[in-house]
Amino acid sequence: MKKIGFLSFGHWTPSPHSQTRTAADSLLQSIELAVAAEELGADGAYFRVHHFARQLGTPFPLLAAVAARTRRIEIGTAVIDMRYENPMYMAECAGATDLISGGRLQLGISRGSPEQVIDGWRYFGYAPKEGETDADMARRHAEIFLEVIKGEGFAQPNPRPMFPNPPGLLRIEPYSEGLRERIWWGSGTNDTARWAARLGMNLQSSTLKFDESGEPLHVQQRKQIEAFREAWREAGHEREPRVSVSRSIFPLVDDRDWAYFGDRGEDRGSIGYLDESTRAVFGRTYAAEPDVLVKELAKDEAIAAADTLLLTVPNQLGVEYNAHVIESVLKYVAPELGWR
Repeated sequence: MKKIGFLSFGHWTPSPHSQTRTAADSLLQSIELAVAAEELGADGAYFRVHHFARQLGTPFPLLAAVAARTRRIEIGTAVIDMRYENPMYMAECAGATDLISGGRLQLGISRGSPEQVIDGWRYFGYAPKEGETDADMARRHAEIFLEVIKGEGFAQPNPRPMFPNPPGLLRIEPYSEGLRERIWWGSGTNDTARWAARLGMNLQSSTLKFDESGEPLHVQQRKQIEAFREAWREAGHEREPRVSVSRSIFPLVDDRDWAYFGDRGEDRGSIGYLDESTRAVFGRTYAAEPDVLVKELAKDEAIAAADTLLLTVPNQLGVEYNAHVIESVLKYVAPELGWR
């Protein structure tokens, strides 16, 4: 059994071929897709965060709106780039959103990916300390965030406050109990997966990963998941961690599916470069008739090792079509693989 959700980047473009032409379209359709996914029996609605791009940006207004319109489905991110974040303010936003949702927030955070502008986090007022890289800064922000959402007091109260204070040091408010156990780290390497395990974060692995062995993505991800779980056991955490992987999966069941995805040929994934020196392995797109998909997905070692599967959706094709894709996976593929 697996939890199955969707992951949307929230692209928009003024192109007449897109059904998501403005930022408002992207945000409002994201809410509607989450509502539709819940009605279909999906388990999660997750959103990517990119800055300086015609994609979903600041996540908390969207997550809170989804929380207010749904009752059961998990809501989350994959991922928030911590280079851009004020950990204290983020803790307030996350706590409030989690309370609105009734404890359904699953917050994926990370160092982030290559962005639209050079060192975009500098425009947000952040810079690495002397001797730090931007990745070090992201992990430092993450560690502060993890500490303050534990709900322990750390701030000295004013002896003459505007409003009465509870006794002792003060914590970030609002505090949402249990949120600390629902933070995930989006990891691109085995080492950062181990680091996330030591800190007690769940693991998100995307449709790309730094190439560390030359093997296909699903094999490298399976080894990454094993390294994460081994580090988790060594850290002595009492609860079981969660692990998600993302995949592009399109069952070809009607004319629309064939028109959009039926002529892709055999896709085995690829190797490429995220920048001048970072070699990455990219996952394949699974697009075939359901019986063929079942056989192909059964060979995916990372999906087998994970407890959560996030379906990347082409949001510019509109809510109705993306709901159809989710339904097709839940109806024709998941039961045959024992995910449902």
